[in-house]
Amino acid sequence: MQAIEVYFPAVWAMVATGGLLLLQILVVDVASMKAKHPPGTPVPVDRSNFLFRATRAHANTNENIAAFVLLTLSGMLLTASPAWLNGFAWTYVFARAGHMLFYYANQGLLRSSAFGLGLVALLGLLGVSLAACLS
Repeated sequence: MQAIEVYFPAVWAMVATGGLLLLQILVVDVASMKAKHPPGTPVPVDRSNFLFRATRAHANTNENIAAFVLLTLSGMLLTASPAWLNGFAWTYVFARAGHMLFYYANQGLLRSSAFGLGLVALLGLLGVSLAACLS
């Protein structure tokens, strides 16, 4: 059985992802206040509007974070390959950071590419977890 220390990079990746989510919450709150957007009302769909893009970036991270945490923790509990698990975890973090920044900058192709990379990282986490489960 492996010591938990080998997964510290993955734990730090989860901390970093939590930090990204918190940053996105703050960005949405500030953008909403600057736009004088009434709380609790839907943000109109308008890709040229920063508040819309910030809201969507936050929502998308929120939609993906559970899969990241579940797959990362599962991999750790199943003693998946630390190198692969840690690598996929940090790939996910960098992909999510890129997705956020490209969404804010209204760079659709780069945003979609970052999303795809994050999806590949999640699939990688699933793969190393399943491999550990089956071995």
